[in-house]
Amino acid sequence: MRIAFLTAPEGVEEIELTEPWQAVLDAGWNPRLVSTRPGRVRAFRHFAPGDTYGVDHVLAGDTADAFDALVLPGGLANPDALRMNELAVGFTRSFFEAGKPVAAICHAPWTLVEADVVRGRTLTSWPSLATDIRNAGGTWVDEKVHVCHAEPATLVTSRKPADLEAFCGAFVKEFAASGAAVGST
Repeated sequence: MRIAFLTAPEGVEEIELTEPWQAVLDAGWNPRLVSTRPGRVRAFRHFAPGDTYGVDHVLAGDTADAFDALVLPGGLANPDALRMNELAVGFTRSFFEAGKPVAAICHAPWTLVEADVVRGRTLTSWPSLATDIRNAGGTWVDEKVHVCHAEPATLVTSRKPADLEAFCGAFVKEFAASGAAVGST
């Protein structure tokens, strides 16, 4: 399975990128770092600069066609930049239109709000996004991880780095069950 990890060029919370990435590798799948610019993305450990990671794929009007699922890592700056980028918003929306599973943690649901895909869904996030999610037509819950099976796409959400173990376990299970895993590498 090819899993897209969508990040802005700067500001992704490092542990919210690296732990889900490792979970994808451990499942035997192929993670791909997708960004809005070529080169490397700068991760952060809260507000301190972290490591950089090489971009595998640069958005250029892409859709979900080349991928089986999407992971949206958080951080404060990362989803704020993504929600202001038309290509990133369209790419995110395309996974829902294609019925492919999506996982988002912490502040990442800001990108989902901008893509107008939370209406009628129940999800969790960093608590400060609760009003944004409600205003976008979603239902916000305070849970470690929440799986929403609303059609057409499964959405797995989580609140914060402390919830990463539950988040990774849930999205790996849902991605494997999605049907996209059948015959994918």
